[in-house]
Amino acid sequence: MPAPKLEPKIEPLSDPRVEKVPGTRPEGVRDEREAAARVRQMFSGIAPRYDFLNHLLSFSLDHVWRWRTAKRFLPILGRADARILDICCGTGDLAFALDRARRSALGAPQAAQRSPVIGSDFVEPMLERARDKAASASRAAIFAAADALNLPFPDASFDLVTTAFGFRNLANYEHGLREIARVLKQGGEVGILEFTEPGSGPLAGIFRFYFRHILPRIGGAISGNSEAYAYLPGSVAKFPAPRELAALMEKTGFADVRIASWNFGSVVLHTARRAA
Repeated sequence: MPAPKLEPKIEPLSDPRVEKVPGTRPEGVRDEREAAARVRQMFSGIAPRYDFLNHLLSFSLDHVWRWRTAKRFLPILGRADARILDICCGTGDLAFALDRARRSALGAPQAAQRSPVIGSDFVEPMLERARDKAASASRAAIFAAADALNLPFPDASFDLVTTAFGFRNLANYEHGLREIARVLKQGGEVGILEFTEPGSGPLAGIFRFYFRHILPRIGGAISGNSEAYAYLPGSVAKFPAPRELAALMEKTGFADVRIASWNFGSVVLHTARRAA
């Protein structure tokens, strides 16, 4: 199977925003420990309606974005012994997309021998739903509680580490990237799928209005947790821009950083490999 085509390498930038925004900062928190605790609390509260709202508020495009991400790593997924970790996994949708792509890449005989995708998150109610979904769909995925800033895995354990719409919620982005690099084997790859501020143009403007004003109201009303969905657009606005995140990735031990963007530039996938 041919390797997927990737976008050109992004040159590193020296931008003060990388240093000014070390990690997520929900309103009112004083330090990284409080930030992590607030994020855990918010996502525990919305776990029962999380999947429904993800699909509703993205018009089900979140399935497409995760599947595109999985397909980027077909060369790795096509190896039955490759070890794969999905951090900040939530209810497991990216882990399941990776497993689905892996079964397709391997074919029936080898697929039965594939190593399971490991999903980790520090929000237990999300993991409970991921485990239920894995059991009902017979997916080769297992889920464990773990903090992405202190992963319970030895150095150089994985061939691929991914995350979808969770990296933005880390209390320290640089620390998170260094931890990913630590658990990756030399030459192993990373994929970070995230929301970011969309580009210019009328359609991007419409999406920006929806994301900032409509989505929080719908999400808050359906989930019963207005704080979590008010936090979402603010966290995206403060998150490093794609080129800035690429620069931070190169600073923390990654090479060949590449960027793909979709949905008027509001959804961005960063891919890279761990440098020597």
